[in-house]
Amino acid sequence: MQPYPGLTHEDNHGITLIGRLIRDAWVFGIVPEGTDFAGKSPGEMQNLFEKVHLAWEPYGQLPSRLPPELAQRHGRIHGEAIAKAKAKAEGWSAELGEDD
Repeated sequence: MQPYPGLTHEDNHGITLIGRLIRDAWVFGIVPEGTDFAGKSPGEMQNLFEKVHLAWEPYGQLPSRLPPELAQRHGRIHGEAIAKAKAKAEGWSAELGEDD
């Protein structure tokens, strides 16, 4: 398998499952905010998934159960990503295509 291209080079500008995983790692402080993960192997991405999954466990995998500080960080990080992706200059559309 090929290495991960990095969050900034992902399809749909990182509004994907892997993009969400990386942003959640930022929320929980597992990796520094802005870490792109370019060049990481599938095994390294699996390790990240496991760490993020464990971090979510106390909150039932629900943002609404996060304590205020984490909820604010989650909202900011994911909100910024969505706003950027929605920008017409980025070319992303919230509309589902026929293959989605």
